[in-house]
Amino acid sequence: MIENIETVVIGGGQAGLAISYFLSQQGREHIVLEKSAQPGEAWRNHRWDSFTLVTPNWATRLPGAVYQGNDPDGFLPRGEIVTYFEHYVERYHLPVRFNTTAHLIERVNGGYQVEANEAIFKARNVIIATGLFQSPKIPPYSANLPDTILQLHSESYRNPESLPPGAVLVVGAAQSGCQIAEELYQNGRQVYLSTSTAARVPRRYRGKDIVSWLALVGFFDQSVDQLASPQAKYAGNPQVSGKNGGHSLNLHQFYRDGVILLGRSSGIQDGKAYFAPNLMENLARSDKGEIEILKLIDDYIADHGLDIPEEKLPVLQDGYQSQVFTELDLKAMGINTIIWAMGYRFDFSLVKLPVFDQAGYPIQKNCATTYPGLYFLGLPWLTARKSGLLLGVGEDAAKVAESIADRKLVS
Repeated sequence: MIENIETVVIGGGQAGLAISYFLSQQGREHIVLEKSAQPGEAWRNHRWDSFTLVTPNWATRLPGAVYQGNDPDGFLPRGEIVTYFEHYVERYHLPVRFNTTAHLIERVNGGYQVEANEAIFKARNVIIATGLFQSPKIPPYSANLPDTILQLHSESYRNPESLPPGAVLVVGAAQSGCQIAEELYQNGRQVYLSTSTAARVPRRYRGKDIVSWLALVGFFDQSVDQLASPQAKYAGNPQVSGKNGGHSLNLHQFYRDGVILLGRSSGIQDGKAYFAPNLMENLARSDKGEIEILKLIDDYIADHGLDIPEEKLPVLQDGYQSQVFTELDLKAMGINTIIWAMGYRFDFSLVKLPVFDQAGYPIQKNCATTYPGLYFLGLPWLTARKSGLLLGVGEDAAKVAESIADRKLVS
């Protein structure tokens, strides 16, 4: 069956729902294709049980549903995030077609053809809002693991009780890896953590939550051309937690608490895991990231003449006492589980058009590609750092809705 419709939105996560809100408000014909059966799929089935947002509640800002509760500085837990999305779809009667997976987007006769399940859509506009969490990143050498060891991506981790007894190796030390590692060792597990260069930040600094400061200093408004290099946009998110009211995370505290810190994971062979000898460099990069972020805040306070007391954070050095391991015998260390917390790869294989760079990231400007009517939404760095966040996705969605309206006017 072929359906003709002005706009097809691929993906019913926060980006797809945000653009659907604007198109609905404008009375524009559109449909949102969502492969799952319910709203909030990523939060519902791809986060651990104790997951909370890392950004405060006030930063939950889908258009028409800015947080209005009595705990703006708290952190929504997973269940409340799912409810938020469910209510959003219901409140605005958004035209989401669930259990519908788009698998092909082609350019046809100046428009687009979208194939999904048994349906074919002919559309003037297509908005790809499948988000950042597309294809879990697991290294090829994971195939060398013995069958006796459970391995899973962080999106499949639920709680410590769901894992077999024994020690756990967590590979990746950005937000997810650090939060999972903390939960595991606080529940009595011996944890081995393969680190990265992700920065650490304090949860609070000079009287404010770190996210409040970063919003003030323009951190989330940074564009790619303000970064040291385009590759910097792939850096892991800073180490911080929203659990139990929010708190700081850092590798030095992990070391004090008994976590075995390791360098970058580099391979697995014959029951042994191998690591680069770069633990000290990773610790230094993490520490440097915090110093740079705090300088942004201190400079902002000074430049604006704000009367806010200085705060000297303790200089953390504990992790530098770690022994540098370049290999671990998994059986000898009692490691029965490996959690890959290495993030995700892009997977835009459904788009049969040359609109991607060598890294697989969309080539676009203000979310629009060089193909008229083809847009991307919900990825970080489309227009700014915040493009993929609940804090900023609505702003990008408004730009796309405006572009679609302008296309209609000139047609």
